[in-house]
This record gives sequence, C-alpha cells and structure tokens, in this order.
Amino acid sequence: MNKIIVGLGEILWDIFPERKVLGGAPANFAYHVSQFGFDGYAVSAIGDDELGQDILTSLEDKGLKYLLEKTGFPTGTVDVKVNKRGIPEYNIHKNVAWDNIPFSEKTGELARITEAVSFGSLAQRSLVSRKSIKQFLGAMPQGSLKIFDINLRQNFYTKEVIHESLEWANMLKINDEEVVVLADLYGWKGHNEQDICKEILVQYKLDIVILTKGVEGSFVFTRKETSFQHTPKVHAADTVGAGDSFTAAFVSSYLNGDRIVDAHQLAVEVSAYVCTQHGAMPLLPDAYRELFNK
Repeated sequence: MNKIIVGLGEILWDIFPERKVLGGAPANFAYHVSQFGFDGYAVSAIGDDELGQDILTSLEDKGLKYLLEKTGFPTGTVDVKVNKRGIPEYNIHKNVAWDNIPFSEKTGELARITEAVSFGSLAQRSLVSRKSIKQFLGAMPQGSLKIFDINLRQNFYTKEVIHESLEWANMLKINDEEVVVLADLYGWKGHNEQDICKEILVQYKLDIVILTKGVEGSFVFTRKETSFQHTPKVHAADTVGAGDSFTAAFVSSYLNGDRIVDAHQLAVEVSAYVCTQHGAMPLLPDAYRELFNK
C-alpha cells in the first residue's frame, strides 16, 4: 500500500471578480504529494451547497482523494480583489464549513494509517476544527511525520495556537515574513532569521525547520546540518501554491529516504516550476511524477 499523506485544514474557493479558483494550502499540498505517487488526501469540511459540490467535482477531476465531511455551514470562500496598486486584498469569510471540521469515525480510521500530515494555523482559528486537528495528530502512528506549515493569515492566529502546534509537530515550514511575526511574539527581535529557526528547532525538539525567502532562496535546518539553495530565476505566471508544492516535494523526497540536500533541491525545482504555471495545482512534468515510481 502506498504511504498515505494528508493535507488537513481549510478547503475553499478564492472568489475573484471574474472567476473562482480552488484554494487552501492543505488541499494544494495533498494534490502535489499525490503527483509523486503517494496516496494524498484532502481532509476538511464543506457545506451542503453548490460550492461544496463544485469542490468534490474539482477534486475528482484532479484525481485527488478526499475526506470532506458535509456540515450545516456554508462552503468556505475568500473574496479576492486587486487594488489600484495591483496588490490582492483578501476577505476570508468566517464561520464556514472548514471552521467546523468534525472528527468522525472515518477521520479517526484515516488518521491511524497516515504516514505524514501537513496542517496550519488558519483552520485553528475555530475551536471545533482546532480540536479535530489535535485529535487527528494524536491518532496517527508513532514515528509519523507532522508538518506545521504555519501559514499565518490576517489576524487569524495567536501565540497559543502557534506554541501548541509546534509542540505537536516534528517539522516546521515558515517563510521570511512569518519569522518576523514569531520574533515579535517570542521576544526575539534583533535575532537573525537563521538563529530564530535554529532556536525553534531546539526549543520544540523538531527534526526539521524549512525557511523559504522567495527570490532570496531557502534554508533547511536539522540538528546536524544546514542546507541552502538559491531560488531559480524563472518567468513567474503567479506564485499561488508555490510554497505548498515546495513542502509537498520536500516531504515526498524525504519519505522516499533521500538526503536532506536532495529533498531540498527537488523542492526548489518543483516550486519554481509551479511559479511558471497559472494556479496552485498545475500538472507537474512526467520527470517529476515518475521520480519515485521507478
């Protein structure tokens, strides 16, 4: 049986004035690990509405497995408007389906056979989903991989949520903007990014911390080594989902038993490719998709 890897948390539609696009970091992550031959699952909740049905149809079209419980709350949406300076502005609607993810019998069964899970802070803005995420992590097999892709959005996070999530996790994925927020929350102002990442690694007894810095490159920290990779120069169509594909590629390679430096190299290449495509879930070239199926 293929290793089961889960993206756990929000699933939603990004609503632009002229179109809607499937979104949510956990679903993006699950889609990309499935492209590497793993059993990727999106685990979340949808409403009993047309937008919820559209999500099921979209995931089926992409061949992505899912466990999406239907709730009495509307399917999640985010209104996206581009301001006069060309910068997107987001309105993430509250009290939606993914704020109310139940921990069902089916969810528990899936958790008990899950090899790796990626979860973030956004779905934990509600106590209901936060409790279900905690239960899922607690039900996973000993030695499984628990990736906290911190994914700070607007004001939907607290130090308590971040602290608890780091206690549950054994891997952290963070970007340079989020490091600044953590430095402020933890009183680490004046410390450089690398020192902060190493401090988190030690303080929370993590195995790996991944720091992405956009065009400035990325770091992977373990207790034994530090890997740095430059970001390839590409003509970017958009950067949506690039970070999720980075995490997915790294985790896929890591679970395949590859060296940290090789997993890092693959992550950099894959996320650069995703930047050249429109949307968060492009089909990867065959060379990547066949990498672990030889």
